[in-house]
Parts: sequence; C-alpha cells; structure tokens
Amino acid sequence: MASGQSPAYKPYRLHKTLTAHSNAVSCVKFSNDGNLLASASLDKTLIIWSAPTLTLLHRLVGHLEGISDLAWSSDSHYICSASDDCTLRIWDARAPYDCLKILKGHTNYVFCVNFNNQSSLIVSGSFDETIRIWEAKTGKCVKIIKAHSAPITSVHFNNDGSLIVSASHDGSCKIWDTENETCLVNDNKERPAVSFAKFSPNGKFILVGALDNTLKLWNYVSGKFLKIYAGHTNNKYCITSTFSVTNGKYIVSGSEDHCVYIWDLQQKTMLQKLEGHTDTVISVTCHPTENKIASAGLQGDRTVRIWVQAK
Repeated sequence: MASGQSPAYKPYRLHKTLTAHSNAVSCVKFSNDGNLLASASLDKTLIIWSAPTLTLLHRLVGHLEGISDLAWSSDSHYICSASDDCTLRIWDARAPYDCLKILKGHTNYVFCVNFNNQSSLIVSGSFDETIRIWEAKTGKCVKIIKAHSAPITSVHFNNDGSLIVSASHDGSCKIWDTENETCLVNDNKERPAVSFAKFSPNGKFILVGALDNTLKLWNYVSGKFLKIYAGHTNNKYCITSTFSVTNGKYIVSGSEDHCVYIWDLQQKTMLQKLEGHTDTVISVTCHPTENKIASAGLQGDRTVRIWVQAK
C-alpha cells in the first residue's frame, strides 16, 4: 500500500439488478478469475451467475436451512457454503454442479467460511464458538479451536495460509497460528461485537468492522489502528466489507441505511454512497480485474445489484 495520489475517482452507477432469490441475500462473491459471481441466500440456495453477462447459470440446492456465507477456491472451480443447518458444503462450480462433500461437525449455525490461497484448507466459524479447519480434498476436519466466548462472525486466512484472523460477538479479534492452533494476538479492547475481519491484499493489515458504525484498518503487528472509516450505519448486522484495488485503493462496505459506501483507503474520505437497495446491504464484492462491485440486500430487498464505474 504505497502512498501517493489515487487516480481521479470515477463514480459508480447501477448497471443491473438480479432478482432470483426469494429471501435475504446473505453473501455475494466474484470468483478469483472474474468469470463467475456467486450469491448465497436465506432461501437455502446459492446461485452461480456469469459475471460478464449476469445470466443465471445454475442454482445450487441441498442445504436444509439458510446460508450465511460462501467462499471460492483459488482456481474458481469450487464453492464452499456455510449454513444454519450446521454444515458446510463443497460444490463444483462447473457443470453438472454437484455437491461434492458435506462437512459435518459444528454444533450450531455455521456463519463464516474461507479457503486458504492454496485451496488445500477450509476454515469455518460458528455460533458454537469454535473455528474448524478442514481438508478441502477429503472434507475431513483436521483442527478444532475453541476460539471465542460468543458466536464467531468472521474467519480469514492470510496470503500464505500461516495465520487465521477471527472475529466474534464477544468483542475480540484474534489471530491464530494455523499449524499449531495457538492464539498469537488477542485484541479484546472494550468494544461492541466485532462483525467482520479480513486481511488486506498485502497481508500487513486487517480490516475490522464493529457494531459501532466503524471500519478500522488494524496494523496487527504494532497493535495500532491506523485508519477509521465512518459515515455508514452498522450496529445490528454482520456486514462484510472489502478492498477495491482495480482503480485506486478503496474500502467498500454495505450499510444498514440501504447504501454501499466507498472510501479512499489512505485519505479515509468517503468518495461515494450508492443508493438503490431497499434494505440493509449485508455483503459487497469487488471484481478482481474490472471496476465492478456487486452488493446484496436483506429480506426487504432480496436483490443482487451490479455497479460499474463510468468509462
């Protein structure tokens, strides 16, 4: 994250609204190759969309309860989904779109999931207050970490997979050694629930969301919070946010005021507020190579909206 001027900001505009889910859309994520977009919903299904044409390619059916999160493998061939049915499922994102594995072991809602960059491991977090690490190939649970004293809201590997960051309703954000399961950093300052945590693309920082209407950029080595992004509303739901790096460096987040917010990463200034959803925007994802954002709305909205930057 070298300092320096970002390119002149070009505003995003609504490009398309996708309306195939029948309940809250809980998560949207572009595949790593940028060819596909996946959405997960409380309607118990996932949908795979063509990212270029935004046509529905396939609906993945099998979970017995709503789905809270999804993750793509690095090669964009597989999706792992996390559900209130206490399981995760690994799906083939290519025809015939089979469910390849069902990962059983959590004893309460599975709320968050991610692959490591090698796509050899899957990490999941649950309302049962544990982190589980699974072998992606076999679906076998290889580690269980009693991680928090309240539901876990977010789990994410760093670039080389050696570290996992976890966030929880207990107000703490922790960093774990993947190999030996030890807690290396426990940031448990007095604060409300931590709703989200994610390593930055270069792995040096963690973006932390809390239910106090703030997003913070955390240098976890020094322990200091370097930047605070504010203006959005987040005190109820676990809203995911992300980094945009295709044209300047931005922070993008959903909000409970039904908007998508975009900030300049370095300057912390709010650059744009995208209006159009009719309920909380719970999830956002940025296309890996194009200046394109997808966002997801809760029950009163049920849509995925695609936003593109002006040429």
